[in-house]
Amino acid sequence: MQREATGRYIRVPVQPEPFEAFVPRPLPPDPPLQFDADLQDVRDRAHLALGRLDSISTLLPDPSFFLYFYVRKEAVLSSQIEGTQSSLSDLLLYESEEAPGVPLDDVQEVSRYVAALDYGLARVRGGFPLSIRLFREIHGVLLAGGRGSEKMPGELRTSQNWIGGTRPGNALFVPPPAHEVLPSLGAL
Repeated sequence: MQREATGRYIRVPVQPEPFEAFVPRPLPPDPPLQFDADLQDVRDRAHLALGRLDSISTLLPDPSFFLYFYVRKEAVLSSQIEGTQSSLSDLLLYESEEAPGVPLDDVQEVSRYVAALDYGLARVRGGFPLSIRLFREIHGVLLAGGRGSEKMPGELRTSQNWIGGTRPGNALFVPPPAHEVLPSLGAL
């Protein structure tokens, strides 16, 4: 059976400039994925890599140190998408109350990424379900101060976002508008 495209583009007729946004097909895929030899090989390599990571974690005296650094590295990379100049060493210096080598605002922003993730994980571990409410709470922690704090922390975005370009009309990628996504999130 031939699989259809992974999604479709829709024209969003907003003014002053209409744009096209990509709307992915729902998950799980229908028909289900067919594992050919190439896809099976990729899956096998992924399982092998996970097995290696699992075996290494048993050798660590305290796996929480690994997670501690992983979370911070991810926060640094995520915040760099937004334009911060902080590095992992800057964040670690800031957390140990030393002076980072970049503007303090950048490191504080990365620190809020860590705080938001920690907050969300604590809520989920405490039994709180994945939900729009949880995402809004995490967003509130992330934007509690600094850049973005005036942009409705904890509220759902009402304007379209995009990747690449200066506006949705010339962007490299435009994700689905909220009216296309929110109905599928009803279970959250």
